[in-house]
Amino acid sequence: MPADRPILIVDDEPHIRRVAELSMLPLGRRVLTATDGRQALDIARREKPCVILLDHIMPVMDGKEALAELKSSPETENIPVVIFSARGQLALGQYQGFENAALFVTKPFSPSQLRKEIQRLLEPALSA
Repeated sequence: MPADRPILIVDDEPHIRRVAELSMLPLGRRVLTATDGRQALDIARREKPCVILLDHIMPVMDGKEALAELKSSPETENIPVVIFSARGQLALGQYQGFENAALFVTKPFSPSQLRKEIQRLLEPALSA
């Protein structure tokens, strides 16, 4: 996976976007942000990010709808998607509608742990 592909962070809460963005910067990639699923789809189609961090609950289009659209499109279906959620049921494996997600992260999250998880997701692509 080329190192020029950005990371996309999608969350309607500015402070969550900012913390996630700051935690991704050490990975050496551009970081793009969006505030809802519709913006995320537009950016994903245009920029082809290496990974998308996607909030579960958002206005306009929520994470479940955005994930379904991302995974149903040939141009974005192979992008790993990490779901952010403050809802504990996702962390407990109750994720109907999110089966195609690569990873689930419960809010609040540890920035360093999030970075490690994203780096781990990207490593197989880097060695391929």
